[in-house]
Amino acid sequence: MKLLLTSAGFYNPEASDTFLRLLNKSAEQANVIFIPTASRTEEELRYVQGAKQELLDLGINDITTLNLDRKVSENEIENADVIYVCGGNTFYLLQKIRESGLDQLLPNFKGLYVGVSAGSIVVGPNIEVSAPWDENDVKLSDTTGINIVDFAVVPHYQRKDQTIVEGLKSQADYEILELTDNQAVLIIDGERKVIGQA
Repeated sequence: MKLLLTSAGFYNPEASDTFLRLLNKSAEQANVIFIPTASRTEEELRYVQGAKQELLDLGINDITTLNLDRKVSENEIENADVIYVCGGNTFYLLQKIRESGLDQLLPNFKGLYVGVSAGSIVVGPNIEVSAPWDENDVKLSDTTGINIVDFAVVPHYQRKDQTIVEGLKSQADYEILELTDNQAVLIIDGERKVIGQA
């Protein structure tokens, strides 16, 4: 699996260019599974609409929305070119990923995984990094992530967050990588590259 972990989707054109390059086919031929589950508030749902529009603007026509409100079977995702996981509340998203069984299926996915904010955090070793910004209103006690990558992303990083992030880093036994909205991180075969300037 290739991963493109973003802070704010394709805010940076370099991220969308990278996305199109990784498809290995034309955008018109690609099929995307779009997971908006983390978004529950009106504001978050506006971002979901914006994310879907970004995909349409890039020429992606085959978009299947998958809400994680039931068990997901392997054949639903195995032939997808892209799994695109939107942002929102990270604790709620991880809970729904577990309940749907997607956490068991994702590590074997052969396509491209695109994460936005919460969607980028859940594939790391732990989602506790989201606690300063997301309310754990689902009372999730086990914050272990899906562990596809060995570092945790802190999205939407701004200089004013530096003290909070330093505190997180001092307590974590894994690497924490902060990303501004202008940045994304690309992982192919374990090799990591940050796209965009801070």
